[in-house]
Amino acid sequence: MIRTVESEPHASAPVLAAYSYCEAVTGQQARNFAYGIRLLPPPKRRAMSALYAFSRRVDDIGDGALTEEAKTARLEDTRALLTRVRAGEVDEDDIDPVAVALAHAADHFPIPLGGLDELIDGVLMDVRGETYETWDDLKVYCRCVAGAIGRLSLGVFGTEPGARGAERAPEYADTLGLALQLTNILRDVREDAQGGRTYLPADDLAKFGGSAGFRGPTPPEGSDFVGLVHFEVRRARALFAEGYRLLPMLDRRSGACVAAMAGIYRRLLDRIERDPEAVLRGRVSLPGREKAYVAVRGLSGLDARHVARRTVRRRV
Repeated sequence: MIRTVESEPHASAPVLAAYSYCEAVTGQQARNFAYGIRLLPPPKRRAMSALYAFSRRVDDIGDGALTEEAKTARLEDTRALLTRVRAGEVDEDDIDPVAVALAHAADHFPIPLGGLDELIDGVLMDVRGETYETWDDLKVYCRCVAGAIGRLSLGVFGTEPGARGAERAPEYADTLGLALQLTNILRDVREDAQGGRTYLPADDLAKFGGSAGFRGPTPPEGSDFVGLVHFEVRRARALFAEGYRLLPMLDRRSGACVAAMAGIYRRLLDRIERDPEAVLRGRVSLPGREKAYVAVRGLSGLDARHVARRTVRRRV
């Protein structure tokens, strides 16, 4: 069973300053993530911000304008920093505030830092321009860039004492990460294609006549883009249903955090399902007021119960 510390972790002024930096990065750059972590108590919120800031650094390297060689070198430098954090070689006076915050968080919560190595591995897949023949192939990538984040977050959240089936909590956190990442892939299919990236499995693209890719505002002639999207939406919904089994294992505020983040993506998936070709015309997103509404529903537990009822109806 994964549990977090019960008391407020002591943090010196330099450490609090490092956390403040990470929270600023999260507030400025996390479009959806920030809505969930606002629901956490301060120690967990700060630890999650440290995880986000480190992850954002890794993602920014992968998305930057450097050469493949330069990106690879910078990612390996970041991995070396992670090794220093893991070895306890980062003190509060370190010049890097993200390293300081992450080291403090890892000292006070059972965070499986190997998940950040997996994230680096996933971004290296992007840098090398890997493509995926099957869903099983794509799952490897999704587990690196999203499932790992779910398992890292679980190290901060912990599970409730006596929670039934808590030994499967990391598996459910991983699966929820896959659901979020597949939703991201659907939302960004045109943007990724324009950037030379294809994430959807080649088998699925071939099945629906989409092997030529989706770089424009209309699907290629002869393709069944709507059928492809609906196929992937069903896959994502099954992942959400499985991943939501994590929620009863968490305390109320951690569960609210997860429900809010997952709920935002699930609503994005709903929008994509209603109008699949919208993702070819522009970026599908939720307005801020709707994200805030989802966060409130998460805090009350309403969104998770709504998903549970829908899952039961679908199975019936």
